[in-house]
Amino acid sequence: MPVRILIVDDDETIRGLVRRIVQEHPGWSVCGEASNGFEAVTQINQSTPDVVVMDLAMPRMNGIQAAHEISRMHPDLPMLLLTVQQIEKALVYEARRAGFRGAVSKNTGSEVVKGIEALLRKETFFWAADPVPAA
Repeated sequence: MPVRILIVDDDETIRGLVRRIVQEHPGWSVCGEASNGFEAVTQINQSTPDVVVMDLAMPRMNGIQAAHEISRMHPDLPMLLLTVQQIEKALVYEARRAGFRGAVSKNTGSEVVKGIEALLRKETFFWAADPVPAA
């Protein structure tokens, strides 16, 4: 059974790129897409993903707010934060508190793949300039 991945980003182009990355990886499939955090929270029970890849900055409900809600309902569901921001200590801290187990830049698809693979191994994956210890 393939690993089911929910993609959440308000930018349709980015969702398409992540979808392509997921579909090209053997054993992975896209189980759903959402354009904001509110849609992600409502889709979780319908799409039953194994991993969520979610943007930080979105309208209606951002990635941090959505992650809080999702991790409250599904504490074992691994979530990977996708952002254009530089991944620094403060962002890593905030992402961990929200329930994210990893964070990667939108700049490279290889980081997304490595991040998902790490989460599937039950590891964390934060690309930070100054990494912080696990909370």
